[in-house]
Amino acid sequence: MDQQLTFDLPAPPATGEIPLVPARMVNEWVYCPRLAWLEWVDGQWAESGDTAQGRRVHARVDSGGPPLADADAVAAGVEMKTRSVTVSSERLGLIAKIDLVEADGGVVTPIDYKKGKRPHVAEGAYEPERVQVCAQALVLKDNGYRVDEAALWYAESRERVRIELNDALRDRTLRAIHDLRLAAASSHPPPPLDNSPKCVRCSLAGICLPDEVNFFRARSVPRPLAPADDPALPLYVQSPGARVRKDGETVVIETDEGKSEAPINDVSELAVFGPVSVTTPLLHELMRREIPVAWHSSGGWFLGHTTGAGGRSINGRIAQYRVAFDDVRSLAFARGLVSAKIRNSRTMLRRNWKDETAAELREVAMNDLKRFADRAEYAREPNELLGIEGESAAIYFRNFERLLSRPPGEGSLPEFRFDKRNRRPPADPVNAMLSLAYAVLTRTWLVALSGVGLDPYLGFYHRPRHGRPALALDMMEPYRPIIADSVVINAINNGEVKEKDFTISTPGCSLTPAGRKAFLAAYERRLDQETTHPVFGYRVTMRRLIAVQAQLLVRHLQGEIDPYPHYMPR
Repeated sequence: MDQQLTFDLPAPPATGEIPLVPARMVNEWVYCPRLAWLEWVDGQWAESGDTAQGRRVHARVDSGGPPLADADAVAAGVEMKTRSVTVSSERLGLIAKIDLVEADGGVVTPIDYKKGKRPHVAEGAYEPERVQVCAQALVLKDNGYRVDEAALWYAESRERVRIELNDALRDRTLRAIHDLRLAAASSHPPPPLDNSPKCVRCSLAGICLPDEVNFFRARSVPRPLAPADDPALPLYVQSPGARVRKDGETVVIETDEGKSEAPINDVSELAVFGPVSVTTPLLHELMRREIPVAWHSSGGWFLGHTTGAGGRSINGRIAQYRVAFDDVRSLAFARGLVSAKIRNSRTMLRRNWKDETAAELREVAMNDLKRFADRAEYAREPNELLGIEGESAAIYFRNFERLLSRPPGEGSLPEFRFDKRNRRPPADPVNAMLSLAYAVLTRTWLVALSGVGLDPYLGFYHRPRHGRPALALDMMEPYRPIIADSVVINAINNGEVKEKDFTISTPGCSLTPAGRKAFLAAYERRLDQETTHPVFGYRVTMRRLIAVQAQLLVRHLQGEIDPYPHYMPR
């Protein structure tokens, strides 16, 4: 029987620029409004095992088919099946890509493919899936086609489920379309679900951070983050004259010593040092996949990075710009950064002090750093904060050599003497390692901030300057002692770098290629070490922690959480 799809549309949001809502996003909105907002409005995406399986299921239908006959031809009796049909309706504010459309007896039936098994529920399918095919039916009807019913095809159980297009489902679908368009006009995401089982399998859990945001809203205890599927790692290439190219799904590194390979899916970023060439086809593929390329000088200085068009998210950057140009808010955030850095420096002294003959000096340094950390939280203007940071850094580096192990029976470290911090160029092996560690930590934070849609070149503490990633330098401040300095201390104390791994010339001191390789390996191992988040209490690697903290920064700037939870281990 021909069911007449008649309905009254609510008034759309008065923005005039909201694009047509994809029917798939209406499904997401009914499932989780925050998920739909993050994906469609904010342009966020993260692959998971479920999404990869869904893409494989759709591989056949996405290949397309003949064009769908027009409504008059279908009404006249044309019979056909066609795949991957895109139809839209300005009146509904909706666009739908339909996996399969069947035309028979003057009626068309939209069919959507799902990866799993048919659920055993009274309506035949869960509400989000029924709303999605109803949205497809509404678009077809608005284009003049007669639609009596819709269907879902479940690939795993190979079952087709009929979906009745009743008034209740149509009303629910229209309301979801309207609400999603209304939300798109807002720069703030809907609140996260509260302790929902949906979050555990969600591919965007690490971006949405539902439990972390709810922790600040209701002080609920966060669950452990959903682990990523086989996390990719940085690929370092530093052999002079090396050529890096693409061969299918593989990165190939060619040097004078031979050839090595790495699957592109296993690469999170490509870091090259010195005269290394990267082919255009590989650059294009890395940009398509949003895998950045970091360029370093032969000595390790971070020169810049190449990436794709980047995330489509603009809301986080708008919030960032507002804070950056607000002197009061910028200073408040900078106070927290500097205080956290000083407290973490104090933690490094407490954990790693080796000189048992200087216990009194240790206590003086600890007390002074605590005093400066407290003062930083009440600094009245940026120059005062810079002075506090400078004085605390002088105390910290004055005692840095006491964190290094001394050879048995010797009173000094002839190859690793450290009198003071210097750079450009570093004068000794310890300063050379510190400079390299800070350079790669800057790159780590730059990639993390770019990945969440923020502008790494506009900070709150470091002032903007051409070519300087001010926000990356801001965010790395609390991590200088905990990550960078820790790598230097462990590399020396564990014997991973030795005197032969350095070249000392008139301009300064630098690591040899072999020494830099050993040092970068130590840096990556440090990022893979687990830590307990001091606020949320769960265990994560340092690498994952930085990703979480970058996302929390977005949530803080957009006003979802306050204050920003700096990482300060006990």
